[in-house]
Formats: sequence, C-alpha cells, structure tokens
Amino acid sequence: MTTRKTLSLGDNASANADKTAGWNISDARKDKLHDRARFNRRHPSEAHKRLWGLLKDKGVGNFAFNREVVMGSSVVDFACKTRWLVVEISGDSEADAKIEELSDRKLQEVGVRVMRYTKEQVMGDLEPIKEAIYEELMKPFDKPRRTKPEQTSFEDRDFNRRGSIR
Repeated sequence: MTTRKTLSLGDNASANADKTAGWNISDARKDKLHDRARFNRRHPSEAHKRLWGLLKDKGVGNFAFNREVVMGSSVVDFACKTRWLVVEISGDSEADAKIEELSDRKLQEVGVRVMRYTKEQVMGDLEPIKEAIYEELMKPFDKPRRTKPEQTSFEDRDFNRRGSIR
C-alpha cells in the first residue's frame, strides 16, 4: 500500500486566503507561476484553444473547468477543481516530458487525477477525448483530506464587552 501525502493549508488565517500557501512554495515562485498562467491564458496555442472550446461553459458533463490554473509548483492547462481532475496537453520535447512526469507525480501524490493528451490528438477528433474526460469525471475518487489548523478552545478566546472576539 502506498502512502499519500496530505495537503496542508497552513496554520495561520492568511494561509487560508492564499490558494497556494499549502504547497510550501516561495512568494517569488508564486508570482512567477501566476505571471506564466496569465501569459498562457492570453496567448494560447491552437491546441489549447480547441480543447478549451470543448471544456468551457460546462461543455463536458456539466462540470466547470478553469484554464491555466496554478497548482502546487506548476501551471496546469485545464482543471476541474470540484472533481480533482486536470487535463493537460503534452509538450513536444524530451525535456518537456521529464518536467510533465514530475508535475504529474506531484499532483497525483496529493490526490489530483491527471489526463494527458498530445497536440496531435487534440487537433484531431475531439469526440474520443470528450468521452474519456466525461468517464473520468464520473468515476468515484477519494477526495484528499486537508489538515485543518488547530482551533483554540472557547475558554482561550479573549472577548470584549459586547461579546465579540478580539
């Protein structure tokens, strides 16, 4: 049996507001990832445009997808956050393949399911891709458990005269 890493959202309240805080990456790295995601959204390849045309507006099984989403230390092409599913278009080079393998492994360790297609597949018939994505969306999956920050007991809280917590 393999052990799966748990996704921690951190111990402070500001960590809950920052969507990348639980992944333990630096602020500089987060900024670069968000900039790259923004660039990719503004300059999509033809394959990305075509697959986005299929996935947008709940086009597959009435599930919402987002494009160019920062997850962990990478930017994924398309993500259905409610079903913990990522759909990626593979790069052309051997270096891309090694980076994609590492990214896929990191995502799978925290429970994210990854589907990967080549540009040629996306530029061809989209019906088999749509069916495969729909089948994966409909599969039951284990939603990863998030570790919650410890809550202070009621007695430890400091109240003001009106009964509000300070």
